[in-house]
Amino acid sequence: MELLDGMLRIESFLAVTIGIIVLFIGKRLNEKVGFLREFSIPEPVTGGLLFSILFALLYLVSGYAVEFELRARDILLVYFFTTIGINASARDLLAGGRPLLILLTITIVFMLAQNLTGIGIASLFDLPAAVGITGGTVSLIGGHGTTIAWAPSIAADFGIANAMEIGIASATFGLILASIMGGPIAKFLIARHRLTPAPQVVEEVQDIGLSETQKKSGIDHLDFLSAILAIHLCIILGFLLNEAIADLGLKLPLFVTCLFAGILITNLMPRKLPTLSGMPWPTRTPAIALIADVSLGAFLAMSLMSMQLWTLADLAGPIFAILAGQFVLAVSVTVFILFPLMGRNYDAAVVAAGFGGVSLGSTPTAMANMAAVTQRFGPSHRAFIIVPLVSAFFIDLVNAMVIPFFLRTF
Repeated sequence: MELLDGMLRIESFLAVTIGIIVLFIGKRLNEKVGFLREFSIPEPVTGGLLFSILFALLYLVSGYAVEFELRARDILLVYFFTTIGINASARDLLAGGRPLLILLTITIVFMLAQNLTGIGIASLFDLPAAVGITGGTVSLIGGHGTTIAWAPSIAADFGIANAMEIGIASATFGLILASIMGGPIAKFLIARHRLTPAPQVVEEVQDIGLSETQKKSGIDHLDFLSAILAIHLCIILGFLLNEAIADLGLKLPLFVTCLFAGILITNLMPRKLPTLSGMPWPTRTPAIALIADVSLGAFLAMSLMSMQLWTLADLAGPIFAILAGQFVLAVSVTVFILFPLMGRNYDAAVVAAGFGGVSLGSTPTAMANMAAVTQRFGPSHRAFIIVPLVSAFFIDLVNAMVIPFFLRTF
């Protein structure tokens, strides 16, 4: 930790430590504050938002900004998506074929509507269409990474000097909205339609986290190490796949190829093949679910606590107007289009929670929303397969075509 030029820089070890503290504070707040628990707000979201506000107040009072080294956070993201791949069965992938296609189609149409909404609201402030696009799929469904990738060219080609600031502000506030909208949407749909998980999956292991029964029975150290070994083997294959894909000229995030590596190994490995640990491959085991919960919770807590909210104050007016329009669009599409087309069942409600997360935020936010819902109401394996496939893979490919199309056309 060092203090230099008004910036308090916190290195990776302390960043993880603070992230764990943030997660526990979010847990305690959710236990004490009824509406947080009632609407399934994820614990890392509660704690992360609180600390980002506290760091903003510290900056306003003292002038010192807090900045975190987040390399460990990015490793946690790879761990998490690898566990999702390990939990994926070919049966579920095949069963998810039609819902996957429906979700992908809805998402593509939503992306077009998101850009049109941003352009329309930007025009009300006499701002260029490129500003609306920056407040559309560039920053919202694209997230901070897409913003950082596109903002320099938008600034250079369209004369918008603060394109990076606009995009980062939209992505940041979109992440906040996405974190708090998924749980309430799912709760509303589940209560209104009296939905429950399919009987055959009620007692199954959660994709993320442990049920109350599993928490009481526990897991031993060998279960945990067997799961860690499986995750590391998948990450090694995922890294090799990532390098091979990069050589072909296609750049994908490492967590995406690790997700696919987990799917490949889980479904191609013979069931009776002996393993070094002497244990079965740990797909859908309590140990994998526990590691997924730890990785996602710490990742999201660190992401939200590190947001520098004070950098966004000067851009409030147009950005908040665009975000308000995008929020209404996302909620409307989720409740009135996605949920009916996905089948009006429990899986559809969980997918709605995930879509609420990714439509304005990020794939980890979507997964956290779904985790909070399923840990309260019951498992939904299909949702945890189709949502990350659409949000972590197809969205980036589609957005790479949608963004230049809108920039050229408008």
